[in-house]
Amino acid sequence: MSNAMDRPASPPQDWNAVGAALVRYLRARGTRPDVADDVAQETLARLIALSQTQQIGSLFALGFRIADNLIVDLQRREMRQDYCHGSRQSGEADEEWESDDPSLDRVLDSRRALDVLSLCLRRMPPLRREVLIRRRLNHESCRAIGDDLSISAKAVEKHITRGLLDLRRALERAGVDLAGHG
Repeated sequence: MSNAMDRPASPPQDWNAVGAALVRYLRARGTRPDVADDVAQETLARLIALSQTQQIGSLFALGFRIADNLIVDLQRREMRQDYCHGSRQSGEADEEWESDDPSLDRVLDSRRALDVLSLCLRRMPPLRREVLIRRRLNHESCRAIGDDLSISAKAVEKHITRGLLDLRRALERAGVDLAGHG
């Protein structure tokens, strides 16, 4: 590794031109003027320090990259501060993370309810289970179910009522509250 004395002197740099280009670049990317000036100044300081120890192929390319990284770091820092201080504005940082999907708790509650309902259905008398499934899941009429099973429409309704009551009780015993998820 060679030190700065062994390396050939690089041509003098026009740091003002580099700084002006950085400010223009940052402003074109939508950075506020005061922030663009601060980021350009920090970028110049880093470029000068690097140029004293390394040969830099393109000051402008490296400067733009450093400036981009500084902007990203600044935005992350601001987002953390806003989040920690509770001053995050509606429609800002978390919008891209918002989802219409149900929460994990709700998914787990729904799966638990499904397990309870499945177990309850398996334990039901076969006729009650068949009537309930045909009416509630297959949307068959009470009359059609009764005709197929050779029972009255009134008996079909009683099986449905008792089946729904069985399901509700099973959910209550398991501590599952579907009303809170409507």
